[in-house]
Amino acid sequence: MDSIDLRSDTVTQPTGEMRRAMAAAEVGDDVYGDDPTVRRLEELAAETLGKKAALFVPSGTMGNQLAIMTHTRRGDEVIAGENAHIVVHEAGAPAILSGVNLRTIKTPDGVLTGAMVEKAIRPQDIHCPPTGLVEVENALPGGTVVPLAAMGEVYRVASYQHSIPVHLDGARIFNAAVALKVKAKEIANHADSVMFCVSKGLCAPVGSLLAGREDFIARARKNRKILGGGMRQCGILAAAGIIAVETMTQRLEEDHENARYLAGRLLELPGVELDLSRVQINMVFFSLDSGRLSEVEFVEAMGREGIRIGGTEDGLYRFVTHWGVTRKDVDRTVETMGRILSGTGLK
Repeated sequence: MDSIDLRSDTVTQPTGEMRRAMAAAEVGDDVYGDDPTVRRLEELAAETLGKKAALFVPSGTMGNQLAIMTHTRRGDEVIAGENAHIVVHEAGAPAILSGVNLRTIKTPDGVLTGAMVEKAIRPQDIHCPPTGLVEVENALPGGTVVPLAAMGEVYRVASYQHSIPVHLDGARIFNAAVALKVKAKEIANHADSVMFCVSKGLCAPVGSLLAGREDFIARARKNRKILGGGMRQCGILAAAGIIAVETMTQRLEEDHENARYLAGRLLELPGVELDLSRVQINMVFFSLDSGRLSEVEFVEAMGREGIRIGGTEDGLYRFVTHWGVTRKDVDRTVETMGRILSGTGLK
């Protein structure tokens, strides 16, 4: 029986086209700047996002941290939503690597507004840390997208009114673009720097891109070296990234459709609660009646049936659709859950 992995869209395997491209990739030493495949990917990323330059990095976390390190000075403060990836899932790296403080904003729906940012910017006072950066996300970790108008408002307040740079964690910017029915560069236009992953939903095995102005990327390149991110003949990896950007971004609507279908079918099951309006990309968050079976029992029961899922975060399970999940897999998942929740699937 083939397994189904719904834990994340980072679990995708490289496509056959990617494997062939990786095997045939022309490479050089990227630290010296002479890997032609890496240069091609960086140029493609910059063009796709409407920026002047881009930098290939091993991970989204490194991309975000390089942005913070390059935009700020030690002792600065970074404004971000309280559930932002840099706050919750990057192991305290802003403090460790850049010596900055995070000023987190509570938002009811995860969307920062210009008014929220305006209120959080520190005054020019010797008692206060200077606000050095505003960090935004699109898509959001909760699987929803941010309207362009809201992003534009934040950018206007931060950049135009206060000369504070804005960094966009766009790990899944192409999912957001599909959901908003715009090009990725229209989202990136509301930030000074942007990070996106080619290993989240786009099937590349490794890598992310950080894009921005030429001088910013030049400084980020040196900071990448400081963090140990010089990868030498990494054109082998960049070859897959090129296909991710050029080809795999064009099929993301299929994942979104499967997520909406999955959400609708999950609502047919007893004890499942979810908000269909929040299924906007390839993620479905839902709660399960705790009286039926424990989290551990549920995860283990699904695993025995060849369906890999994660546990809860803040009381919610997350199922993520991707290139490796078909409509048939969705049906099998829901049917298996139905048996388990009714007690007939427990062993």
